[in-house]
Amino acid sequence: MSDPMRPRASLRTAVVWEVLQNALDRRVKATGRESLDVLDTGGGSGNFAVPVARLGHRVTVVDPSPNALFALERRAAEASVADRVRGVQGDAHGLFDVAERGGYDVVLCHGVLEYVDDPAEGVRNAVAALRAEGVLSLLAAGLGGAVLSRALAGHFKEAKQALDDPNGRWGTGDPVPRRFTAEQLTGLVEAAGLRVGAVHGVRVFADLVPGVLVDTEPGAVEALLKLEEAAAELPAFRSVATQLHVLGETGEAVGSGDTREATGV
Repeated sequence: MSDPMRPRASLRTAVVWEVLQNALDRRVKATGRESLDVLDTGGGSGNFAVPVARLGHRVTVVDPSPNALFALERRAAEASVADRVRGVQGDAHGLFDVAERGGYDVVLCHGVLEYVDDPAEGVRNAVAALRAEGVLSLLAAGLGGAVLSRALAGHFKEAKQALDDPNGRWGTGDPVPRRFTAEQLTGLVEAAGLRVGAVHGVRVFADLVPGVLVDTEPGAVEALLKLEEAAAELPAFRSVATQLHVLGETGEAVGSGDTREATGV
């Protein structure tokens, strides 16, 4: 059965999913285990947790919303992965009240740093949840994307406000408490003791293209997906992306599982 929202959803997650899936595959090869332990902080209703579980991994989702966790349980059951997905109520600040310190091969921290009081603490906690060999997938709102979207909508004062504001907010009505540059995110990851393996821009074009074009023009979704993937790693486009994705790796994980990075290729 076709899902009319799937094309739009795939545009928003394709780049992150490809990078994440590659990281999971590398961890599987490095550990020799087919099933990894994955922690998804702020994982909500399971947009990433359920697909990760479909790959055979065990996923613990930590989220403060009971409604989101209920939706997660239902989605996991519908995908026949309920035995590999566990949802617990909590947040990044009190992460180790509900999650195991040093107990996970991969930690997802998607859409969390925008809302925590101390982003540095949020990243440190996520890193502390990793095993000695582990990978952090970090996704957060990008400053440049907000500035560009407000300017293209004709809200030039708001665009300037976002550019000048230390938190990247365009005004009191802005629903996002905090946005980041790529340099800020990589700085947080490195300060927490990880090596930055990759940085990608997410939704560089997808949020700017009229929905009617994506939904009705033959082949538009596939073409736009290819464009997003091609632009994701280029700094010029990454700087105006709606979201930024950073892959952080422990030194042990790089040494054992990512020969491409280790050899400098």
